[in-house]
Amino acid sequence: MATLAHILQVVGWWIAPLVIFLLKRESRFVSFHALQALLLQIAYMFLLFMFMGLWFVFFVLTVAQHPAAQGTPPPAMFVLFPLVWLGFMAAWTLMLVIAIVYAIKAGRGEWAEYPLLGRLSRKILKIGPGGTAATA
Repeated sequence: MATLAHILQVVGWWIAPLVIFLLKRESRFVSFHALQALLLQIAYMFLLFMFMGLWFVFFVLTVAQHPAAQGTPPPAMFVLFPLVWLGFMAAWTLMLVIAIVYAIKAGRGEWAEYPLLGRLSRKILKIGPGGTAATA
């Protein structure tokens, strides 16, 4: 189930890790990995929405500054749109690689932590390194 939490985040976004996290609360190992995947997806969605907001603002400002009388789109759009698309594809590829790597680690039984999010997951679940009970 821990492996599934990582792999299913690619197609199920935040829903699959959330379902696994809620169904397998009794297992510290599965809860830890599912919570990491869930937190990663939340951070990813937050960054994507923030980036889309910035893109929208830039788009509106670029179109507003471009004279409409010419009847052509602003030249910045021809440069910026492919860069934005490449950025989204790079982010998705990074998420795919992270999901595969940590799914393999979870399948091996490792308590592998995402950078930053692993520590936060342990703190939320009140478990120490390696799944031990957290000390106060």
